[in-house]
Amino acid sequence: MDTNKIKNSDFSQVDISYFFNNDENIKNEIIQTGIIVFTDYQQKLIKKLQDALEKTAPDRLARLQERLDDVTSLAQAIARFPSLLERVNTTTSTRTPMALVESIISYQEEGDTVLHMPSKAILGKGFLVAKIHTFFSMSKLAKNYALMDEKEVKKYYDETVSMMFTLMAEDVYMNLIKDKSVSIDLRRELANSLIILWEHRSDQTISDIAPVLQAVWSTRRRLAPAFGSMMGTSELMMVTFQMDDQWGAFIKEKLSEPDVAQAMEEFLFGVSYEQILRLKGILRDQGVKSIGRDEVSSYLGERVKTDINLDYRDFYLLYTVRRDNARARQRLHIEGPKNTLEDHFIRFIMEKNQEKQKNDTFAKN
Repeated sequence: MDTNKIKNSDFSQVDISYFFNNDENIKNEIIQTGIIVFTDYQQKLIKKLQDALEKTAPDRLARLQERLDDVTSLAQAIARFPSLLERVNTTTSTRTPMALVESIISYQEEGDTVLHMPSKAILGKGFLVAKIHTFFSMSKLAKNYALMDEKEVKKYYDETVSMMFTLMAEDVYMNLIKDKSVSIDLRRELANSLIILWEHRSDQTISDIAPVLQAVWSTRRRLAPAFGSMMGTSELMMVTFQMDDQWGAFIKEKLSEPDVAQAMEEFLFGVSYEQILRLKGILRDQGVKSIGRDEVSSYLGERVKTDINLDYRDFYLLYTVRRDNARARQRLHIEGPKNTLEDHFIRFIMEKNQEKQKNDTFAKN
């Protein structure tokens, strides 16, 4: 069996233009269904590690193969569920991609939507987490048993982080789809992207911008800004301006917006908007100009996780805290950022891409 993609069977393919906007570049393409088990690049990483372990640690090779087989078996089970990209007859009705897109856009209830989501979406998330754990284990095998150099080991870790951003993308897409300040055209495009992500558990947009977000995260670690004075924000801007054209454009165009600036502070300092305000007040009242990360908890009188390391799990953990806080402010109509920095950046990128597509179409006409 081809482990690169496991396809659904017994369903009729539909033309992508059936439920996408009539973009000339994709109008006549046919949607390929099925979960992507391992991309071509991931296959190359797996083969390289297998070849190395065969020489240095054959006992570990067998364990790795068992894990890879488990991931593939999980994908095979998920593939038995109806495709989200095709017209299918469910147990009670007929579902089309267009109807699913409109359902996602129209559903505006608060709270956990797990029972309102397709089974394939829920199962696929578990599959992606299993893949993330597998590649993280592979990075340790590459370092400790395959004896690869630091540059090669980093490829396995970077791939792990890239998949973590794909996991995060699902939340970002859902947040933006519910945001009525986003145009209906973009919300529809986001819903399209979401069901493709659910189907394949791979997202090209996120793959393209993941290195940017990872670089910003790494920059945040190195700067270790001083709390209270908010020193470090300007340094972050200077460094990131040199990093990526998209990020530089985002900073120039959007940082003046209060919600973006507040979301940036939360991202940079690793504490909530409310904690930042409290901390500023405490330091002002006590005449303290600034403090280090390790002093934040004692000043606030509560445990605050401000330590920074390279662990991708910490990145995701802190993201989910900011995500939940933003959702709560939105729901309760209270002051502070209503979106995360990731929400703002991904929205910016997708709006720019949409604008470029429209301009290209206009130029052709």
